[in-house]
Amino acid sequence: MRKHASVFVVLALLLAVAPGRAQAPAVSTSDLVAIHQIREEGFSPTTSKIMEIISYLSDVHGPRLTNSPNVKEAAKWTTDTMNEWKLANVHLEPWGPFGRGWSNERTNVQVIAPHPFPLIAYAKAWTPGTGGPVTADAVFVPIMKEEDFAKYKGQLKGKFVLTAAIPESPERFDPQAHRYTDAELADLATQPVAAAQAGQEDRIAQFRAQREFQLKVQKFLVEEGVAAWIEPSRSDDGTVFVQQGGGRDKEKDPPAPCRIAVANENYGRIVRTLEKKVPVSMLVDIENKFYDDDLNSFNIIGEIPGSDKAKADEVVMLGGHFDSWQSGTGATDNGAGSAVMLEAIRILKATGLKMRRTVRIGLWTGEEQGLLGSAAYIKQHFGDPSVEDPSTHLIKTLPEHAKLDAYYNIDNGTGKIRGVYLQGNEMVAPLFNAWMVPFHDLGMTTLTIRNTGGTDHLSYDAVGLPGFQFIQDPMDYDTRTHHSNMDVYERIQEPDMKQMAVIVASFVYLTANRDEMIQRKPLPKPRPARVF
Repeated sequence: MRKHASVFVVLALLLAVAPGRAQAPAVSTSDLVAIHQIREEGFSPTTSKIMEIISYLSDVHGPRLTNSPNVKEAAKWTTDTMNEWKLANVHLEPWGPFGRGWSNERTNVQVIAPHPFPLIAYAKAWTPGTGGPVTADAVFVPIMKEEDFAKYKGQLKGKFVLTAAIPESPERFDPQAHRYTDAELADLATQPVAAAQAGQEDRIAQFRAQREFQLKVQKFLVEEGVAAWIEPSRSDDGTVFVQQGGGRDKEKDPPAPCRIAVANENYGRIVRTLEKKVPVSMLVDIENKFYDDDLNSFNIIGEIPGSDKAKADEVVMLGGHFDSWQSGTGATDNGAGSAVMLEAIRILKATGLKMRRTVRIGLWTGEEQGLLGSAAYIKQHFGDPSVEDPSTHLIKTLPEHAKLDAYYNIDNGTGKIRGVYLQGNEMVAPLFNAWMVPFHDLGMTTLTIRNTGGTDHLSYDAVGLPGFQFIQDPMDYDTRTHHSNMDVYERIQEPDMKQMAVIVASFVYLTANRDEMIQRKPLPKPRPARVF
Protein backbone atom coordinates (compact mmCIF):
# COMPACT_ATOMS: atom_id res chain seq x y z
CA MET A 1 0.00 0.00 0.00
CA ARG A 2 2.77 2.46 0.81
CA LYS A 3 4.44 2.24 -2.58
CA HIS A 4 1.10 2.47 -4.39
CA ALA A 5 -0.06 5.42 -2.28
CA SER A 6 3.20 7.35 -2.84
CA VAL A 7 2.93 6.93 -6.60
CA PHE A 8 -0.70 8.02 -6.34
CA VAL A 9 0.16 11.29 -4.61
CA VAL A 10 2.49 12.32 -7.43
CA LEU A 11 -0.05 11.28 -10.07
CA ALA A 12 -2.89 13.12 -8.36
CA LEU A 13 -0.81 16.29 -8.11
CA LEU A 14 -0.09 16.16 -11.83
CA LEU A 15 -3.77 15.63 -12.59
CA ALA A 16 -4.85 18.44 -10.32
CA VAL A 17 -2.70 21.01 -12.10
CA ALA A 18 -3.07 19.61 -15.61
CA PRO A 19 -4.03 21.98 -18.44
CA GLY A 20 -7.76 22.40 -18.91
CA ARG A 21 -8.49 22.14 -15.20
CA ALA A 22 -7.80 25.74 -14.31
CA GLN A 23 -11.49 26.47 -13.79
CA ALA A 24 -11.45 24.23 -10.71
CA PRO A 25 -9.28 25.06 -7.68
CA ALA A 26 -6.49 22.49 -7.57
CA VAL A 27 -5.86 20.39 -4.48
CA SER A 28 -2.67 21.72 -2.89
CA THR A 29 0.49 19.68 -2.36
CA SER A 30 0.02 19.76 1.42
CA ASP A 31 -3.55 18.51 1.02
CA LEU A 32 -2.36 15.68 -1.20
CA VAL A 33 0.14 14.69 1.46
CA ALA A 34 -2.69 14.65 4.02
CA ILE A 35 -4.84 12.53 1.69
CA HIS A 36 -1.90 10.14 1.38
CA GLN A 37 -1.84 9.78 5.18
CA ILE A 38 -5.59 9.22 5.26
CA ARG A 39 -5.30 6.50 2.60
CA GLU A 40 -2.48 4.83 4.47
CA GLU A 41 -4.49 4.70 7.69
CA GLY A 42 -7.77 3.72 6.07
CA PHE A 43 -6.60 1.03 3.66
CA SER A 44 -3.95 -0.68 5.80
CA PRO A 45 -5.07 -4.09 7.11
CA THR A 46 -3.18 -3.40 10.32
CA THR A 47 -4.78 -0.04 11.13
CA SER A 48 -8.26 -0.12 9.56
CA LYS A 49 -11.06 -0.67 12.08
CA ILE A 50 -13.99 -0.53 9.66
CA MET A 51 -14.97 -4.21 9.75
CA GLU A 52 -14.56 -4.40 13.50
CA ILE A 53 -16.90 -1.42 13.88
CA ILE A 54 -19.57 -2.80 11.56
CA SER A 55 -19.42 -6.20 13.27
CA TYR A 56 -20.02 -4.66 16.69
CA LEU A 57 -22.89 -2.54 15.37
CA SER A 58 -24.58 -5.42 13.51
CA ASP A 59 -23.47 -8.78 14.92
CA VAL A 60 -23.21 -7.80 18.58
CA HIS A 61 -25.73 -4.99 18.98
CA GLY A 62 -28.05 -5.28 15.97
CA PRO A 63 -30.80 -4.83 15.12
CA ARG A 64 -31.08 -1.25 16.43
CA LEU A 65 -34.75 -0.28 16.40
CA THR A 66 -35.18 3.21 17.84
CA ASN A 67 -35.77 3.14 21.62
CA SER A 68 -35.09 -0.59 21.84
CA PRO A 69 -32.63 -2.05 24.37
CA ASN A 70 -30.35 -2.95 21.44
CA VAL A 71 -29.99 0.61 20.16
CA LYS A 72 -29.19 1.83 23.67
CA GLU A 73 -26.52 -0.84 24.11
CA ALA A 74 -25.10 0.00 20.68
CA ALA A 75 -24.99 3.69 21.62
CA LYS A 76 -23.08 2.90 24.81
CA TRP A 77 -20.55 0.84 22.86
CA THR A 78 -20.21 3.69 20.35
CA THR A 79 -19.68 6.43 22.93
CA ASP A 80 -17.25 4.23 24.87
CA THR A 81 -15.32 3.60 21.65
CA MET A 82 -15.23 7.28 20.69
CA ASN A 83 -13.92 8.09 24.17
CA GLU A 84 -11.20 5.43 23.70
CA TRP A 85 -10.22 7.27 20.51
CA LYS A 86 -9.92 10.48 22.59
CA LEU A 87 -12.65 12.35 20.77
CA ALA A 88 -14.01 15.42 22.54
CA ASN A 89 -17.53 16.28 23.70
CA VAL A 90 -18.76 12.70 23.32
CA HIS A 91 -22.36 12.48 24.51
CA LEU A 92 -25.91 11.38 23.81
CA GLU A 93 -28.15 14.31 22.97
CA PRO A 94 -31.80 13.62 23.86
CA TRP A 95 -34.75 14.44 21.63
CA GLY A 96 -38.38 13.53 21.73
CA PRO A 97 -40.79 12.36 22.62
CA PHE A 98 -40.44 9.45 20.23
CA GLY A 99 -42.68 6.84 21.82
CA ARG A 100 -42.46 3.40 23.32
CA GLY A 101 -39.53 1.10 22.80
CA TRP A 102 -40.15 -2.37 21.40
CA SER A 103 -38.26 -5.63 20.95
CA ASN A 104 -38.98 -9.10 19.67
CA GLU A 105 -37.87 -11.74 22.15
CA ARG A 106 -39.07 -14.92 20.46
CA THR A 107 -40.52 -15.92 17.08
CA ASN A 108 -41.71 -19.45 16.36
CA VAL A 109 -44.08 -19.80 13.39
CA GLN A 110 -44.82 -23.14 11.80
CA VAL A 111 -47.50 -25.12 9.99
CA ILE A 112 -48.40 -28.30 11.87
CA ALA A 113 -51.07 -29.73 9.52
CA PRO A 114 -51.63 -31.14 6.98
CA HIS A 115 -47.84 -31.53 6.98
CA PRO A 116 -45.45 -29.74 9.34
CA PHE A 117 -42.98 -27.16 8.07
CA PRO A 118 -41.34 -24.08 9.60
CA LEU A 119 -41.95 -20.59 8.23
CA ILE A 120 -39.40 -17.86 7.62
CA ALA A 121 -41.26 -15.25 9.64
CA TYR A 122 -40.71 -11.99 11.56
CA ALA A 123 -42.91 -9.97 13.88
CA LYS A 124 -43.77 -6.49 12.67
CA ALA A 125 -42.44 -3.72 14.91
CA TRP A 126 -44.64 -2.25 17.65
CA THR A 127 -47.20 -5.05 17.45
CA PRO A 128 -48.18 -7.31 20.35
CA GLY A 129 -47.23 -10.96 20.59
CA THR A 130 -49.48 -13.98 20.92
CA GLY A 131 -49.26 -14.22 24.71
CA GLY A 132 -47.73 -17.69 24.53
CA PRO A 133 -47.98 -20.59 22.06
CA VAL A 134 -51.23 -20.56 20.07
CA THR A 135 -52.50 -23.37 17.85
CA ALA A 136 -55.29 -22.43 15.44
CA ASP A 137 -56.54 -22.74 11.88
CA ALA A 138 -55.27 -20.49 9.10
CA VAL A 139 -57.87 -18.84 6.88
CA PHE A 140 -57.46 -17.00 3.60
CA VAL A 141 -59.84 -14.03 3.42
CA PRO A 142 -58.84 -11.75 0.54
CA ILE A 143 -59.76 -8.21 1.61
CA MET A 144 -59.16 -5.83 -1.28
CA LYS A 145 -61.80 -3.19 -0.57
CA GLU A 146 -63.97 -2.04 2.33
CA GLU A 147 -66.98 -3.94 0.99
CA ASP A 148 -65.10 -7.19 1.69
CA PHE A 149 -65.38 -6.69 5.46
CA ALA A 150 -69.01 -7.77 5.46
CA LYS A 151 -68.15 -11.13 3.85
CA TYR A 152 -66.03 -12.24 6.81
CA LYS A 153 -67.58 -10.46 9.77
CA GLY A 154 -68.01 -12.82 12.74
CA GLN A 155 -65.90 -15.61 11.18
CA LEU A 156 -62.32 -14.78 12.16
CA LYS A 157 -62.09 -14.93 15.96
CA GLY A 158 -59.04 -16.88 17.11
CA LYS A 159 -57.84 -17.54 13.53
CA PHE A 160 -54.55 -16.91 11.80
CA VAL A 161 -55.76 -14.63 9.03
CA LEU A 162 -54.18 -14.17 5.59
CA THR A 163 -55.74 -11.26 3.69
CA ALA A 164 -53.39 -10.53 0.77
CA ALA A 165 -53.09 -12.15 -2.62
CA ILE A 166 -49.96 -14.18 -3.29
CA PRO A 167 -47.25 -11.82 -4.58
CA GLU A 168 -45.87 -12.58 -8.01
CA SER A 169 -42.47 -14.26 -8.23
CA PRO A 170 -41.15 -13.66 -11.74
CA GLU A 171 -38.02 -15.39 -12.93
CA ARG A 172 -34.81 -13.39 -12.53
CA PHE A 173 -32.40 -13.19 -15.43
CA ASP A 174 -30.37 -10.24 -14.14
CA PRO A 175 -28.11 -10.22 -11.08
CA GLN A 176 -29.50 -8.68 -7.92
CA ALA A 177 -26.29 -6.76 -7.22
CA HIS A 178 -25.13 -4.00 -9.56
CA ARG A 179 -22.37 -1.43 -9.90
CA TYR A 180 -22.89 1.74 -11.89
CA THR A 181 -21.57 1.61 -15.44
CA ASP A 182 -19.82 4.57 -17.05
CA ALA A 183 -22.93 5.19 -19.13
CA GLU A 184 -25.17 5.23 -16.06
CA LEU A 185 -22.88 7.65 -14.27
CA ALA A 186 -22.80 9.89 -17.33
CA ASP A 187 -26.59 9.93 -17.39
CA LEU A 188 -26.71 10.66 -13.65
CA ALA A 189 -24.45 13.66 -14.22
CA THR A 190 -26.98 15.29 -16.56
CA GLN A 191 -29.75 17.65 -15.54
CA PRO A 192 -32.92 15.56 -15.10
CA VAL A 193 -35.79 16.14 -17.48
CA ALA A 194 -38.66 17.87 -15.68
CA ALA A 195 -41.08 15.14 -16.75
CA ALA A 196 -39.00 12.62 -14.84
CA GLN A 197 -39.94 14.42 -11.63
CA ALA A 198 -43.64 14.35 -12.43
CA GLY A 199 -45.96 11.99 -10.63
CA GLN A 200 -44.43 12.35 -7.18
CA GLU A 201 -47.60 13.82 -5.68
CA ASP A 202 -49.64 11.02 -7.27
CA ARG A 203 -47.34 8.45 -5.68
CA ILE A 204 -47.68 10.16 -2.31
CA ALA A 205 -51.46 10.20 -2.63
CA GLN A 206 -51.45 6.51 -3.55
CA PHE A 207 -49.25 5.71 -0.56
CA ARG A 208 -51.59 7.57 1.78
CA ALA A 209 -54.64 5.80 0.37
CA GLN A 210 -52.98 2.40 0.81
CA ARG A 211 -51.97 3.25 4.37
CA GLU A 212 -55.47 4.41 5.26
CA PHE A 213 -56.98 1.21 3.87
CA GLN A 214 -54.48 -0.93 5.78
CA LEU A 215 -55.50 0.84 9.00
CA LYS A 216 -59.14 0.00 8.28
CA VAL A 217 -58.23 -3.65 7.73
CA GLN A 218 -56.23 -3.60 10.95
CA LYS A 219 -59.19 -2.16 12.89
CA PHE A 220 -61.51 -4.80 11.44
CA LEU A 221 -59.18 -7.66 12.40
CA VAL A 222 -58.75 -6.34 15.94
CA GLU A 223 -62.52 -6.12 16.35
CA GLU A 224 -62.84 -9.67 15.01
CA GLY A 225 -60.34 -10.93 17.60
CA VAL A 226 -57.92 -12.68 15.25
CA ALA A 227 -55.02 -14.64 16.72
CA ALA A 228 -52.58 -13.04 14.26
CA TRP A 229 -52.47 -11.30 10.90
CA ILE A 230 -50.16 -13.19 8.52
CA GLU A 231 -48.75 -11.04 5.69
CA PRO A 232 -46.49 -11.90 2.73
CA SER A 233 -43.18 -10.26 1.96
CA ARG A 234 -42.92 -8.46 -1.38
CA SER A 235 -39.79 -10.44 -2.33
CA ASP A 236 -38.81 -14.06 -2.76
CA ASP A 237 -35.81 -16.38 -2.26
CA GLY A 238 -36.61 -16.40 1.46
CA THR A 239 -35.95 -12.67 1.74
CA VAL A 240 -38.51 -11.02 4.01
CA PHE A 241 -39.02 -7.27 3.91
CA VAL A 242 -40.62 -6.20 7.18
CA GLN A 243 -41.03 -2.91 9.03
CA GLN A 244 -43.70 -1.51 11.31
CA GLY A 245 -47.14 -2.91 12.02
CA GLY A 246 -48.29 -1.07 15.12
CA GLY A 247 -48.09 2.31 16.82
CA ARG A 248 -45.51 3.70 19.25
CA ASP A 249 -48.01 5.83 21.16
CA LYS A 250 -50.39 3.61 23.10
CA GLU A 251 -52.66 6.56 23.89
CA LYS A 252 -53.07 7.88 20.34
CA ASP A 253 -52.29 5.05 17.93
CA PRO A 254 -55.01 2.50 17.14
CA PRO A 255 -54.59 -1.01 18.59
CA ALA A 256 -53.03 -3.64 16.35
CA PRO A 257 -53.18 -7.43 16.31
CA CYS A 258 -50.08 -9.58 16.32
CA ARG A 259 -48.75 -8.99 12.80
CA ILE A 260 -46.27 -11.36 11.15
CA ALA A 261 -44.45 -11.00 7.83
CA VAL A 262 -43.55 -14.32 6.22
CA ALA A 263 -41.55 -15.37 3.19
CA ASN A 264 -43.43 -15.20 -0.08
CA GLU A 265 -42.87 -18.91 -0.71
CA ASN A 266 -44.28 -19.92 2.69
CA TYR A 267 -47.29 -17.64 2.28
CA GLY A 268 -48.02 -18.96 -1.19
CA ARG A 269 -47.93 -22.58 -0.07
CA ILE A 270 -50.46 -21.92 2.71
CA VAL A 271 -52.85 -19.99 0.44
CA ARG A 272 -52.70 -22.55 -2.37
CA THR A 273 -53.40 -25.34 0.12
CA LEU A 274 -56.39 -23.47 1.58
CA GLU A 275 -57.74 -22.76 -1.91
CA LYS A 276 -57.88 -26.54 -2.41
CA LYS A 277 -60.19 -26.76 0.63
CA VAL A 278 -57.47 -28.53 2.62
CA PRO A 279 -57.40 -27.20 6.22
CA VAL A 280 -54.15 -25.72 7.50
CA SER A 281 -53.29 -25.53 11.19
CA MET A 282 -50.48 -23.41 12.57
CA LEU A 283 -48.54 -23.07 15.82
CA VAL A 284 -47.39 -19.51 16.52
CA ASP A 285 -45.46 -18.30 19.53
CA ILE A 286 -44.46 -14.62 19.36
CA GLU A 287 -43.12 -12.74 22.38
CA ASN A 288 -42.77 -8.99 21.93
CA LYS A 289 -41.96 -6.46 24.63
CA PHE A 290 -42.86 -2.79 24.97
CA TYR A 291 -40.78 -0.29 26.95
CA ASP A 292 -42.55 2.73 28.44
CA ASP A 293 -39.89 3.94 30.89
CA ASP A 294 -38.37 6.57 28.57
CA LEU A 295 -40.29 7.92 25.59
CA ASN A 296 -37.41 10.14 24.43
CA SER A 297 -34.68 9.03 22.06
CA PHE A 298 -31.18 10.40 21.40
CA ASN A 299 -28.51 11.30 18.86
CA ILE A 300 -24.84 10.37 19.29
CA ILE A 301 -22.33 13.21 19.11
CA GLY A 302 -18.52 13.44 19.19
CA GLU A 303 -15.92 15.97 18.01
CA ILE A 304 -12.37 16.76 17.04
CA PRO A 305 -11.87 20.41 18.10
CA GLY A 306 -10.59 22.83 15.49
CA SER A 307 -6.96 23.92 15.69
CA ASP A 308 -7.45 27.49 14.41
CA LYS A 309 -8.79 29.81 17.11
CA ALA A 310 -10.33 32.02 14.46
CA LYS A 311 -12.29 29.14 12.89
CA ALA A 312 -12.69 26.56 15.66
CA ASP A 313 -16.26 27.69 16.33
CA GLU A 314 -17.16 26.72 12.76
CA VAL A 315 -18.21 23.10 12.32
CA VAL A 316 -17.95 20.46 9.59
CA MET A 317 -20.29 17.54 10.22
CA LEU A 318 -20.41 13.96 9.02
CA GLY A 319 -23.08 11.45 9.91
CA GLY A 320 -25.73 8.93 9.11
CA HIS A 321 -28.60 7.22 10.83
CA PHE A 322 -27.86 4.76 13.59
CA ASP A 323 -31.21 3.00 13.87
CA SER A 324 -32.46 0.08 11.82
CA TRP A 325 -35.42 -2.24 11.38
CA GLN A 326 -35.77 -5.48 13.30
CA SER A 327 -35.56 -8.47 10.96
CA GLY A 328 -31.87 -8.26 10.00
CA THR A 329 -29.02 -6.76 12.00
CA GLY A 330 -29.03 -3.31 10.38
CA ALA A 331 -25.70 -3.92 8.62
CA THR A 332 -26.25 -2.18 5.28
CA ASP A 333 -29.03 0.10 6.54
CA ASN A 334 -27.43 1.87 8.14
CA GLY A 335 -24.69 0.17 10.08
CA ALA A 336 -22.57 0.69 6.97
CA GLY A 337 -23.04 4.46 7.02
CA SER A 338 -22.53 4.70 10.78
CA ALA A 339 -19.40 2.55 10.61
CA VAL A 340 -17.98 4.56 7.70
CA MET A 341 -18.48 7.84 9.55
CA LEU A 342 -17.00 6.45 12.77
CA GLU A 343 -14.02 5.11 10.84
CA ALA A 344 -13.62 8.42 9.02
CA ILE A 345 -13.43 10.43 12.22
CA ARG A 346 -11.16 7.77 13.77
CA ILE A 347 -8.81 8.10 10.79
CA LEU A 348 -8.69 11.87 11.16
CA LYS A 349 -7.93 11.55 14.87
CA ALA A 350 -5.37 8.76 14.43
CA THR A 351 -3.41 10.59 11.72
CA GLY A 352 -3.15 13.70 13.89
CA LEU A 353 -3.89 15.92 10.91
CA LYS A 354 -4.60 19.50 11.91
CA MET A 355 -8.05 20.77 10.97
CA ARG A 356 -8.83 24.43 11.37
CA ARG A 357 -12.54 23.93 11.95
CA THR A 358 -14.16 21.60 14.46
CA VAL A 359 -15.22 18.25 13.02
CA ARG A 360 -18.38 16.75 14.52
CA ILE A 361 -19.99 13.37 13.97
CA GLY A 362 -23.74 12.94 14.38
CA LEU A 363 -25.40 9.53 14.39
CA TRP A 364 -29.19 9.77 14.32
CA THR A 365 -32.01 7.64 15.66
CA GLY A 366 -35.59 7.73 14.41
CA GLU A 367 -34.56 8.07 10.77
CA GLU A 368 -36.67 5.09 9.76
CA GLN A 369 -39.75 6.77 11.20
CA GLY A 370 -39.23 9.99 9.21
CA LEU A 371 -35.77 11.55 9.76
CA LEU A 372 -36.87 12.32 13.32
CA GLY A 373 -33.48 12.43 15.04
CA SER A 374 -31.70 14.64 12.53
CA ALA A 375 -34.75 16.90 12.23
CA ALA A 376 -34.78 17.33 16.02
CA TYR A 377 -31.06 18.14 16.00
CA ILE A 378 -31.61 20.77 13.32
CA LYS A 379 -34.38 22.40 15.36
CA GLN A 380 -32.24 22.35 18.49
CA HIS A 381 -29.19 23.89 16.84
CA PHE A 382 -29.88 25.57 13.50
CA GLY A 383 -33.52 26.45 12.91
CA ASP A 384 -37.00 25.16 12.23
CA PRO A 385 -37.98 24.82 8.54
CA SER A 386 -41.59 25.60 9.44
CA VAL A 387 -40.92 28.84 11.38
CA GLU A 388 -40.80 32.20 9.60
CA ASP A 389 -38.61 35.16 10.42
CA PRO A 390 -41.08 38.08 10.23
CA SER A 391 -38.39 40.48 9.04
CA THR A 392 -37.33 38.40 6.02
CA HIS A 393 -40.26 35.99 5.49
CA LEU A 394 -37.62 33.26 5.26
CA ILE A 395 -36.76 30.53 7.74
CA LYS A 396 -35.90 31.82 11.18
CA THR A 397 -32.43 30.57 12.04
CA LEU A 398 -30.49 30.13 15.28
CA PRO A 399 -26.96 31.53 15.82
CA GLU A 400 -25.29 28.15 15.14
CA HIS A 401 -26.75 28.19 11.62
CA ALA A 402 -24.06 30.64 10.51
CA LYS A 403 -21.32 28.39 11.91
CA LEU A 404 -22.22 25.10 10.19
CA ASP A 405 -19.97 24.71 7.16
CA ALA A 406 -21.25 21.48 5.56
CA TYR A 407 -22.77 18.11 6.40
CA TYR A 408 -21.83 14.83 4.67
CA ASN A 409 -24.11 11.77 4.91
CA ILE A 410 -23.86 8.06 4.07
CA ASP A 411 -27.01 5.95 3.88
CA ASN A 412 -27.22 3.85 0.73
CA GLY A 413 -25.68 0.58 1.80
CA THR A 414 -22.25 -0.93 1.38
CA GLY A 415 -21.51 0.20 -2.21
CA LYS A 416 -18.46 2.37 -2.80
CA ILE A 417 -18.68 6.10 -3.43
CA ARG A 418 -18.91 7.15 -7.09
CA GLY A 419 -19.59 10.86 -6.61
CA VAL A 420 -21.82 13.40 -4.86
CA TYR A 421 -25.43 14.53 -5.13
CA LEU A 422 -25.25 18.34 -5.15
CA GLN A 423 -28.89 18.83 -4.06
CA GLY A 424 -29.25 21.64 -6.59
CA ASN A 425 -26.19 23.51 -5.25
CA GLU A 426 -24.26 23.95 -8.52
CA MET A 427 -21.98 26.53 -6.86
CA VAL A 428 -19.93 23.76 -5.20
CA ALA A 429 -19.43 21.77 -8.42
CA PRO A 430 -16.00 23.25 -9.33
CA LEU A 431 -14.75 22.66 -5.79
CA PHE A 432 -15.98 19.08 -5.55
CA ASN A 433 -14.69 18.34 -9.06
CA ALA A 434 -11.21 19.27 -7.89
CA TRP A 435 -11.55 17.30 -4.68
CA MET A 436 -12.60 14.17 -6.60
CA VAL A 437 -9.44 14.12 -8.73
CA PRO A 438 -7.34 12.29 -6.09
CA PHE A 439 -10.01 9.58 -6.00
CA HIS A 440 -10.48 8.92 -9.70
CA ASP A 441 -8.45 5.75 -9.25
CA LEU A 442 -10.99 4.63 -6.64
CA GLY A 443 -13.94 5.16 -8.97
CA MET A 444 -15.17 8.54 -7.70
CA THR A 445 -15.75 10.65 -10.82
CA THR A 446 -19.34 11.94 -10.90
CA LEU A 447 -21.25 14.98 -9.71
CA THR A 448 -24.97 15.34 -10.27
CA ILE A 449 -27.08 18.42 -9.69
CA ARG A 450 -29.93 16.08 -8.82
CA ASN A 451 -31.42 15.58 -5.39
CA THR A 452 -31.63 12.28 -3.62
CA GLY A 453 -34.14 11.74 -0.86
CA GLY A 454 -35.07 9.57 2.06
CA THR A 455 -32.19 10.29 4.40
CA ASP A 456 -30.78 12.76 6.89
CA HIS A 457 -29.00 15.28 4.65
CA LEU A 458 -32.52 16.49 3.80
CA SER A 459 -32.89 17.84 7.34
CA TYR A 460 -29.95 20.16 6.67
CA ASP A 461 -31.08 21.07 3.18
CA ALA A 462 -34.51 22.02 4.55
CA VAL A 463 -32.99 24.92 6.52
CA GLY A 464 -30.61 26.09 3.79
CA LEU A 465 -27.49 24.34 5.06
CA PRO A 466 -25.16 22.49 2.64
CA GLY A 467 -26.09 18.86 3.19
CA PHE A 468 -24.72 16.22 0.82
CA GLN A 469 -25.31 12.53 0.23
CA PHE A 470 -22.70 10.56 -1.72
CA ILE A 471 -23.52 8.61 -4.88
CA GLN A 472 -22.91 4.94 -4.10
CA ASP A 473 -22.91 1.78 -6.16
CA PRO A 474 -26.36 0.25 -5.54
CA MET A 475 -25.08 -3.31 -5.06
CA ASP A 476 -28.03 -5.41 -3.77
CA TYR A 477 -29.31 -2.72 -1.43
CA ASP A 478 -32.75 -2.17 -2.97
CA THR A 479 -33.18 -5.69 -4.32
CA ARG A 480 -32.18 -7.70 -1.27
CA THR A 481 -31.02 -5.97 1.92
CA HIS A 482 -32.94 -2.71 2.46
CA HIS A 483 -35.38 -3.29 5.37
CA SER A 484 -35.11 -7.06 5.05
CA ASN A 485 -33.87 -10.11 6.98
CA MET A 486 -30.87 -10.14 4.61
CA ASP A 487 -29.60 -6.84 6.01
CA VAL A 488 -26.68 -8.60 7.68
CA TYR A 489 -22.89 -8.48 7.97
CA GLU A 490 -22.39 -10.93 5.10
CA ARG A 491 -23.71 -8.32 2.65
CA ILE A 492 -20.98 -5.84 3.62
CA GLN A 493 -18.14 -5.33 1.11
CA GLU A 494 -14.89 -4.57 2.94
CA PRO A 495 -13.02 -2.84 0.05
CA ASP A 496 -16.00 -0.56 -0.56
CA MET A 497 -16.29 0.31 3.12
CA LYS A 498 -12.61 1.27 3.28
CA GLN A 499 -12.94 3.36 0.13
CA MET A 500 -15.90 5.24 1.58
CA ALA A 501 -14.17 5.96 4.88
CA VAL A 502 -11.07 7.30 3.14
CA ILE A 503 -13.07 9.56 0.81
CA VAL A 504 -15.33 10.89 3.56
CA ALA A 505 -12.37 11.59 5.83
CA SER A 506 -10.63 13.41 2.99
CA PHE A 507 -13.67 15.54 2.09
CA VAL A 508 -14.14 16.45 5.74
CA TYR A 509 -10.45 17.33 6.07
CA LEU A 510 -10.52 19.50 2.94
CA THR A 511 -13.70 21.24 4.06
CA ALA A 512 -12.34 21.90 7.54
CA ASN A 513 -9.20 23.59 6.20
CA ARG A 514 -10.60 25.89 3.51
CA ASP A 515 -10.36 29.63 4.00
CA GLU A 516 -14.03 30.01 3.05
CA MET A 517 -17.05 27.98 4.04
CA ILE A 518 -18.93 25.88 1.49
CA GLN A 519 -21.21 28.01 -0.70
CA ARG A 520 -24.86 27.91 0.27
CA LYS A 521 -28.08 28.13 -1.64
CA PRO A 522 -30.39 31.01 -0.66
CA LEU A 523 -32.21 30.58 2.62
CA PRO A 524 -35.56 28.89 1.90
CA LYS A 525 -39.02 30.05 2.81
CA PRO A 526 -40.71 28.15 5.63
CA ARG A 527 -42.90 25.23 4.69
CA PRO A 528 -45.17 22.94 6.70
CA ALA A 529 -43.82 19.53 7.52
CA ARG A 530 -45.05 16.86 5.12
CA VAL A 531 -47.16 14.24 6.84
CA PHE A 532 -47.37 10.81 5.24
